[in-house]
Amino acid sequence: MKKLLLLIALSGIIQIAQAQTKSCCSAPEQFASLSSDITFVNKHENPVPFTYISEMGVAVTVMCNDGTTANGYALKATNPSNKFLFVFHEWWGLNDYIKQTSEQLFKDLNSEVNIIAIDLYDGKVAAVRDSAKAYMSALSPERANVIIDGFLTHVGDSAQIATIGWCMGGGYSMQASLQLQQQALGCVMYYGMPESNTERLKTLQADVLMIWPNQDKWINKEVVDTFKANMVSLDKKLFVEEYNADHAFANPSNPKFDNEAATNANNKALIFLKSKFGIN
Repeated sequence: MKKLLLLIALSGIIQIAQAQTKSCCSAPEQFASLSSDITFVNKHENPVPFTYISEMGVAVTVMCNDGTTANGYALKATNPSNKFLFVFHEWWGLNDYIKQTSEQLFKDLNSEVNIIAIDLYDGKVAAVRDSAKAYMSALSPERANVIIDGFLTHVGDSAQIATIGWCMGGGYSMQASLQLQQQALGCVMYYGMPESNTERLKTLQADVLMIWPNQDKWINKEVVDTFKANMVSLDKKLFVEEYNADHAFANPSNPKFDNEAATNANNKALIFLKSKFGIN
């Protein structure tokens, strides 16, 4: 009997330890772990080659608090403004598709918002999925935090900032909003991993718009339902737009790009962002 009780106790301890290990794993770490999932990797077909030359956007470099530098792509509001949109790239890196999308967002926001597409890969851009897999796997949450902090210092304490991102960048859109604290206006996540740690979610100041394709096997219904429940329990505002589509459906570099669903999702994201920035 004593042995049985001991086994039950040990089982409980193991289960608690496993639960604690799972809960302490950050969303970026959870998403980076998908780089070892061959199904996830194969879901991302190599992007269609594309070159974009802009007359508006410029490359920017900022200093980070650890002495390193971080890179980005910026579009400056026509009139001086403290409104900023931080754009987070997919696992491919800050490629020409993201630059084009950033410029379209700039135009759609009536050139009233400063746009900064943040480079989380320190200059590396993937043209094939094996490279993207390696870059995403190598990106540490600590380095991402340093980069985001560098841009936060760059824009200053008076900046009001919304975030947007896709796939890996969708997860970092949320992580950045958590990091921005009271400077965060709103967060748009396209099929990105939400934060599951409720202690961290307590600090979230921004409303969240989640673009969710219900065929996504990774950001799946269980993940979304848990996120919804967590946000409700913490009295945080979450808007979920569901689409009968698959992961990366809004990515124009994806050969399986769903133009109709993407157009609808992008319009919803624009309405959300305009409401947060106070733009008609």
